[in-house]
Amino acid sequence: MEVENQQQRWEGYLDWRGRPALRGRHGGMVAASFVLGVEILENLAFLSNASNLVRYLGDYMHFSPSKSANNVTNFMGTAFLLALLGGFLSDAFFTTYNIYLISAVIEFLIQIGLVVLTIQARSPSLKPPECKKGTAETPCEVVSGGKAGMLFIGLYLVALGVGGIKGSLPAHGAEQLDETTTQGRKQRSTFFNYFVFCLSSGALIAVTLVVWVEDNKGWEWGFGIATISIFASIPVFLAGSHTYRNKIPCGSPLTTILKVLIGATLNRSPSNAVASMATSPSYPTQHSKGAEEEESGKAVPVPTQTPTNSLGFLNRAVINKPVHKALECTVQQVEEVKVVMKIFPILACTIMLNCCLAQLSTFSVQQAATMNTKLGSLKVPPASLPIFPVIFMMALAPIYDHFIIPFSRKLTKTEMGISHLQRIGIGLVFSIVAMAAAALVEVKRKRVASNSGLLDSTGQLPITFFWIAFQYLFLGSADLFTLAGLMEFFFTEAPTGMRSLATSLSWASLAMGYYLSSVIVSIVNSFLGTLNHRPWLSGSNLNHYHLERFYWLMCVLTGLNFLHYLFWASRYKYRSTGSAK
Repeated sequence: MEVENQQQRWEGYLDWRGRPALRGRHGGMVAASFVLGVEILENLAFLSNASNLVRYLGDYMHFSPSKSANNVTNFMGTAFLLALLGGFLSDAFFTTYNIYLISAVIEFLIQIGLVVLTIQARSPSLKPPECKKGTAETPCEVVSGGKAGMLFIGLYLVALGVGGIKGSLPAHGAEQLDETTTQGRKQRSTFFNYFVFCLSSGALIAVTLVVWVEDNKGWEWGFGIATISIFASIPVFLAGSHTYRNKIPCGSPLTTILKVLIGATLNRSPSNAVASMATSPSYPTQHSKGAEEEESGKAVPVPTQTPTNSLGFLNRAVINKPVHKALECTVQQVEEVKVVMKIFPILACTIMLNCCLAQLSTFSVQQAATMNTKLGSLKVPPASLPIFPVIFMMALAPIYDHFIIPFSRKLTKTEMGISHLQRIGIGLVFSIVAMAAAALVEVKRKRVASNSGLLDSTGQLPITFFWIAFQYLFLGSADLFTLAGLMEFFFTEAPTGMRSLATSLSWASLAMGYYLSSVIVSIVNSFLGTLNHRPWLSGSNLNHYHLERFYWLMCVLTGLNFLHYLFWASRYKYRSTGSAK
């Protein structure tokens, strides 16, 4: 009976009450679907504020276009970077389920942040005096002092809450699926595809309905919708509690990484390491040790393993007599750290793509604001232009999952069809094309401004905003291929005890991309601008910018980044079952 009960349990998982999770009752696509619903509401709240923020900072807080763009990218970068905190806590001390519930407190901080922004948006005393740009009668006063402090406190409270959720939610959904079976691994791939689909669904509502409300009814209404959405996500998540299986935390992954790195640095005798591996058993893992103790009542040494030759300098960490007892490492720990180190070059190669994606919510919105945004009798708000990549991503996600992947599986006779790294590579190619398209569209936009005699005007140009759709469509395709592929790649390749943190690296890549965008803009303005005594990206009139040069620069950098990616991807060896089959 005890053996039968053991077979019915998910080993290493608990239910929401802390009892052993049972097969057939916990986990599966039903449990994962609750996570997908939560993601729609959570991303709706986040992007409701971020999508129109660049224009809010310019129109109400009187920042220049480049300053507005940098503030938005810094805000979004911080939100995504804080996902690492949520992922770390999920792996080390709490379950992903508990991290989300703890984030209910952070949701309250989000509420405070939204309220702060709402008060500032409604109160004339908390924002700079209204002015008319381009006139000397009423010069525009940039927000400063306490008013600026209130603005940024509100923004970064929002970022704190967003980071906690994004660090735990994708891993929580993926943990519901059984990776030991072919069906489970295929379901996991489907989950990540539809996670991006649901992320896009929330974005679609944010850049259409919410943006329209903010532009026509007032900013306070937009913040109100975001507040309601983030609170509504909590009961949706709780509704699936009885179906979830929650991975038992394995301790701090950072401790393991540091121990191996320090041990490899201090233990400098390769001969001792070889002798140790040849004569003494490796330490059993917590997982295997627990199973053996349950069967025999005591720990049984596991036969020794031989570390791989790759990153051989780390093998010095598995020495028989380390310089300190705290630095004792197992072969498994060393191999896990090797995996983590091998995925970092892949992560680094995606940062440039996310730097390109940062343009979706900054310069591309400002470009569209100078163009004719009428669609028949309907005037489309510039901040709603990301609807193009969003709709394309929503259309492509099910096509990719239900048609492209099955066809590629039949063609290649492999379980994956298209590997994670191939999918990421396709996304990087799309980003190169997107930047080239953006440069060509900007050349055309400025030519229209020059021919119409409106180069010095901030008024609307006689060119339709549909030209901007090209760069949006290519960047949307790049985002779909890369984000879903990257999250699944990190989750499947990372050691079991580091999966939440590893999945959070996808958001960290976004964060670093947004920060890099700010750095490149600053470098372009300060360094390249001195060569011809005129910065490319400065001033209050976008028509005076050399934005086309900036986009060509991004195209070149993205192309070089792709070559860098090919170098590392061609040398990567998959470790997870089904990853490359």
